[in-house]
Amino acid sequence: MLFQFIKKYKLISVTITLYFFTFVFSKGHFIHALQNTRHYLFEMLMVMPVIFMLTVLIEIWISKEAIMKHLGERSGLKGIGFSVALGSLSAGPIYAAFPICKMLLSKGASIVNIVVILSAWAVIKVPMLANEARFLGPKFMTIRWILTVISIYLMAYIMGVLIKKEDLPQMKASNPEGLSINENYCVGCSICVKMLPEVFEINQKKAVVNPIHLDPSNMSAIIKTIEKCPTKAITLNNKGFSSN
Repeated sequence: MLFQFIKKYKLISVTITLYFFTFVFSKGHFIHALQNTRHYLFEMLMVMPVIFMLTVLIEIWISKEAIMKHLGERSGLKGIGFSVALGSLSAGPIYAAFPICKMLLSKGASIVNIVVILSAWAVIKVPMLANEARFLGPKFMTIRWILTVISIYLMAYIMGVLIKKEDLPQMKASNPEGLSINENYCVGCSICVKMLPEVFEINQKKAVVNPIHLDPSNMSAIIKTIEKCPTKAITLNNKGFSSN
């Protein structure tokens, strides 16, 4: 049981182990680490539900064609400019950008533009620039902004050459058995269960597929459910989804 937990949740297991050794060798650092952990967990609990709601709204309101036009492979400099603006005008910590960028990727955004959004979100947000100009001066802020944007574009271009969408976990081919859910991406939001309770269910705070009720006649409803998943955790392989 313990070995299965460690194998399934490697990062959590490593973190618990590090906390244990910190407690054994330095109780002061352990208490400080707990305080920092509490702070960041509270911050995430405040931010992430809003981000997931925003992701769902973008998924519903903005079409795939619009994403591909403004952020896709052929968006050119317009896409770069739009990505810089999107990242710069964002709010919240950088980890809040990841689910949004993942959704944008799934709807046709290019690797280059996703890197630009993440980088702009991290280092040239408007509130940050305003404080930078206040404390270090407008000239410093302007030159730093120009050099940063150039660096971001170069890095994004190199990333676009070295990494293809097929290399990313959520863009890989789905499980050959048919309908499957990647538990690493599932956040237990229950949208799929509400839409198709006969096919999906929640088990240990993660959505799972009930193979007993899989039916090809549900294909259109299943596809709609896949499209509504905010983290794109559900995948479908039509070859494995048969009527047998």
